[in-house]
Amino acid sequence: MDESRAGTGDEKTTERLTALSDGIFAIAMTLLVLDVRVPPGLTAEDFRDAVRDVLPDLGAYVLSFMILAAFWRDHRRIMELVPRFDGPALRFALIWLGAIALIPFPTSLLSEYASEPLAVAVYAGAVSITNLLELAVLRTGLRGSWPQGRATERTARSIAADLGGTAVVFGATVPLAYALSPAAAMWSWLALVPVKAVLGHRTRRARPF
Repeated sequence: MDESRAGTGDEKTTERLTALSDGIFAIAMTLLVLDVRVPPGLTAEDFRDAVRDVLPDLGAYVLSFMILAAFWRDHRRIMELVPRFDGPALRFALIWLGAIALIPFPTSLLSEYASEPLAVAVYAGAVSITNLLELAVLRTGLRGSWPQGRATERTARSIAADLGGTAVVFGATVPLAYALSPAAAMWSWLALVPVKAVLGHRTRRARPF
C-alpha cells in the first residue's frame, strides 16, 4: 500500500472515530437530564417539596455533565496528538467510549442514593476507570513515547497528569465512602478543582501561539 493511501485511510479512521465519539457524548450528556424532572399535577405544597427533592438530581447532572465535558475536551486534544488510531489505541478508544456511554447509570445511582456508600463507590469507580482508559488511549496512541516538540510534549504530559490525577482522586474515594461517609467522599472530589486549574494553566502555556 502506498503512503498516500495509508495516510488517507488513517485520516478516515480518525474522522470516523471523532464522529462516533461526538455522537456518544451527545447522547450521554442528554441522558443525564432525564432524571431531572418534577411530576405534573402537584398541589402547591407538594410542588415545593418536589422541587427540593429534585436538587440532588440536578447536582448529579451538573457534576456528570462537567466530567463528560472534561473527557470530551481531553479527547479532542488527544486526537490532535495521536498520529493514527489502530491496534491497541483503537481498541482502548472503543472500550473508553463504552465507559462514557455508561456514565448516566452511576449518575442515576448517585442522584437517588447519594447517602449509600455503594452508590458513591460505583460512581467514583466508574469515573476513575474511565480516566484510566482515556490515559491508555493516549499512551497506546503515542506508542509509549512522548511527541516531538517542547510544546506538544508538555501538552501530552499535562493531559496525562490530569487524567492520572483525576483517576487517583476518584479511586481513593471508593474506600473512603465506606470508611468515613458518602458525604466525605463526595466532598473530597473538590480537591480536583485547584489541581485541574493548575494543569489547565500549564496546558494553555504549552500551546504555541
